Amino acid sequence: MRIVFADLNDPQTQDLIAFHQQEMLSASPPGTSFALELSGLTDPAVTVWTAWLADNLAGIGALKLLGTDQGEIKSMRTAPGFLRRGVAALLLETIIDHARERGLTRLSLETGSGPKFEPALALYRRRGFENGPAFANYAITEFNQCLHFTL
Repeated sequence: MRIVFADLNDPQTQDLIAFHQQEMLSASPPGTSFALELSGLTDPAVTVWTAWLADNLAGIGALKLLGTDQGEIKSMRTAPGFLRRGVAALLLETIIDHARERGLTRLSLETGSGPKFEPALALYRRRGFENGPAFANYAITEFNQCLHFTL
């Protein structure tokens, strides 16, 4: 598997971003999904990576800078057909390594609550992320939660 900086013009990448949006909207009540769409991923504060197996896009993940010492993990998604192959874990390690290289001291993420989110939550918790307070412009509700990781 290879991890590269994302080409947001690539059709497979655009399709996975659209799929991610659709899945997040279907799993979250209206107004509670904060997944970045393509335009949000082009923000200069956001770095996006893709994971590839041969010529097939296996996953995507992004890091949004929230200042000089904190970053937010965004848009983590494994493509259907590549689940449970270590794609998300490899993308997460790439993001963590990049955050360390940039001198960040904390990574945070906002994600949903409920059974659909359990596989992702298990990955984050295995890596050391812990539930914590809201950050940035988020508010914690019964439909979401915030996790944090000290680098």
